[in-house]
Amino acid sequence: MAEKFLIETFGCQMNVHDSERMAGLLEAAGMEAATDERDADLILINTCSVRERAEDKLFSRLGELARLRSLTGRPTVAVAGCVAQQEGARLLSRAPVIDVIVGTQAIKQLPDLLARARQDGRALDLEAHDDVSFPLGVAKRHDPVKAYVTIIEGCNDYCAFCIVPYTRGHERMRPVGDIVAEVSEAAASGHREIQLLGQIVNHYQAPDDPSCDFAGLLARIDAIDGVERIRFASPHPRHVSARLIAAYRDLARVCPHLHLPVQSGSTRILHRMRRRHSREEYLELVGRLRESVPGIALSTDVIVGFPGETDADFEDTLSLARAVRYHSMFSFKYSPRPGTLATRRMPDDVSEAEKTRRIVSLQDAQRAIQLEINEAMEGARVEVLVDSVSRRRSEEVAGRTPHNTVVNLPGGPELVGRTVAVRVERAGPHSLWGRPVEGQRAPRLDSDRLRP
Repeated sequence: MAEKFLIETFGCQMNVHDSERMAGLLEAAGMEAATDERDADLILINTCSVRERAEDKLFSRLGELARLRSLTGRPTVAVAGCVAQQEGARLLSRAPVIDVIVGTQAIKQLPDLLARARQDGRALDLEAHDDVSFPLGVAKRHDPVKAYVTIIEGCNDYCAFCIVPYTRGHERMRPVGDIVAEVSEAAASGHREIQLLGQIVNHYQAPDDPSCDFAGLLARIDAIDGVERIRFASPHPRHVSARLIAAYRDLARVCPHLHLPVQSGSTRILHRMRRRHSREEYLELVGRLRESVPGIALSTDVIVGFPGETDADFEDTLSLARAVRYHSMFSFKYSPRPGTLATRRMPDDVSEAEKTRRIVSLQDAQRAIQLEINEAMEGARVEVLVDSVSRRRSEEVAGRTPHNTVVNLPGGPELVGRTVAVRVERAGPHSLWGRPVEGQRAPRLDSDRLRP
């Protein structure tokens, strides 16, 4: 019988897609996916180190696997992702249950590493592998609607708080031909939404075509049959060019939603963060986006309590959030990450109590903004691409509007993958609820309803 594997993924969309690739490599090597840890000959944990809690979760899980192996003699344990790259061989002494360590640039080496571990007891690869190509169709996509497609690996920006350049290496661009082929394959297999991934995704420049920048790549994907929606994460404000804004305006399949991480509303803190833009430049960019694409939905990332952040700096963040009126926000309390510039050079001088006070204040303000934006949608008809069945309500499904707002509606699994016209009946701060409008596909929503 074929050996079985189970992959557990912590972290970002890129980690999810890396897990899809590793699943494909393992199946190509003759293994089968397991659904229960008790049936697995291999358990692979794909890790994230952007937030400290993810590391704590990893070591808690490794303790559970050590107890399982003491009882059954199985499974083989592998660790991949950013914690694997960051900690390397130190993981082996801290968690002896680990058999294989797979660095962020060594994913393609996974089958060979497993073979080496069987022979030598343990194996690890933390080397830099600049080849970013993967066999077409290798990814085992578990989402029937969305397909993740990586276009850039690594990052060259070295923001003071960010560990990614240290764990994922320098920036490497995939050839545009490879990207277009992967998107075409995903669309042909029924995936209606394409999500392009890269640490600074809009810095893309095709290595095989000097004329193809990120806006040019969007245009090529927009022309592929079967693609209904295009999204991407995460861009950097300083690389939102006039061409990219025009692509939002002109390309029908590029969703009118932009995740635009600001991190802080204070120019002084942005300088300390090495973000290379000011508050004023960011707000000017928001104005240009909304002038060119009325009704565009903006979301963001914010860190509170960064070293040196004063009450006045935090008030700048609050006022910026109220000025921009984001449709959604991911907000975090600053925590030092190993090896980053902030950890090496800046004392973590904002108390935990103050960080908590600030993030609660910011999240309260943002929740009120989102509720106002969503309540303005009541009575509107929207297009919902249904992507999941509710876990709590057996006769309800969920999906997203082009503006990336979650909508819950009555229906069954047969709606997954379909775009449904829905009339919104009620709203909360994080989602909408509505009913399908029979026999109709929703028109484009009047942008005036979505203006801040």
